[in-house]
Amino acid sequence: MTRTAILVNGVPASGKTRVSRRIAAEFAWPLLALDTVKEALFAELGTGDRLHNRRFGRASYGAIWALVGEFPAQSAVVVDAWFGFQPLELLQTHLSSAGVTRTLEVWCTAPPEVIAQRYADRARKRHEGHLGLDYVPELRALAASARPLGIGPVVPVDTSLPVAWEDVIGRIRAFVSRP
Repeated sequence: MTRTAILVNGVPASGKTRVSRRIAAEFAWPLLALDTVKEALFAELGTGDRLHNRRFGRASYGAIWALVGEFPAQSAVVVDAWFGFQPLELLQTHLSSAGVTRTLEVWCTAPPEVIAQRYADRARKRHEGHLGLDYVPELRALAASARPLGIGPVVPVDTSLPVAWEDVIGRIRAFVSRP
């Protein structure tokens, strides 16, 4: 039995949503996005300070992997999240508990100034539970130092450039077709 997770990873505003939606649509796989779950929790339970935001992030993260564990054993799923906000060991525990035996990471990146500008541009339009404009300097530094997880094959995608979709989709297709 093989349950596969395509981990669309990158710091906030790195382009994960666009990339994950395209991958999920191309393969007709379910897409579970951390922000989707988190915003549902905000809507039901309210917003708060940064600590509150982080708690909802952890709860959303756990909920996603609990759901993945309920998928059919031979399924594949696309998970859109900034995986660097939790210890790698926690992700590995979640993957194991969910029965995920194969992962491929799509690493979304862009220059730090592009990521900072994207975040600032969307901050006013996003759910109020997300971090605000005061997060931009920290995010810029994070974007300069963030790296892929390194727990499986990595497909890098610089979202500041036109995405080479044929290559990205082809690499995912090759990965899932291997036994």
